[in-house]
Amino acid sequence: MARQSPIMPLAFQARQKLDLPFKTNVERLSAYLLEEERVVGAMLDPQKLTLLGPGSFRYAVTSFKVFQLEVNPVVSIGVESSTGKLRMKATDSELDGLGLVDDFELTLDAVLEATQKGLEGEAVLGVSVSQPPLLKLIPRQVLESTGQSILNGILVGIKARVGKQLVEDFNDWCVEK
Repeated sequence: MARQSPIMPLAFQARQKLDLPFKTNVERLSAYLLEEERVVGAMLDPQKLTLLGPGSFRYAVTSFKVFQLEVNPVVSIGVESSTGKLRMKATDSELDGLGLVDDFELTLDAVLEATQKGLEGEAVLGVSVSQPPLLKLIPRQVLESTGQSILNGILVGIKARVGKQLVEDFNDWCVEK
């Protein structure tokens, strides 16, 4: 008798690199990255961001639709900064919108580093989740490629924010200081 293999969760991942040159005040980027609350607020939508305590945030990721289902991920993010470097990691996550899904896991590992030219960084965003009952008829490959596309879109959106909002906030910070 053939053994049934356990159902593997859906898993997908996206990665984005950042290379953002600065024309002025490059030497002040290291000090700016120590302003965790300010930097995270400039990188992510402040309307969806809640400060939980020093180096700890809760972020309601932009909701999106997957085959007519509205999905609302919420992630807790731990932030560590050291001279010239800021790192963000997901510490907890939950998912609203796919019905009863108790094995949802969102991973985030992002680094932003001051260099002699500006900021460099990389973010890796991943999701592992069982196939929701409402999506059982959709092939696994279709769900995974859709998921990867959604994660990539989230990272591209954050990268665009960094290129605009974070640069503006850094310039404002330089004037304030």
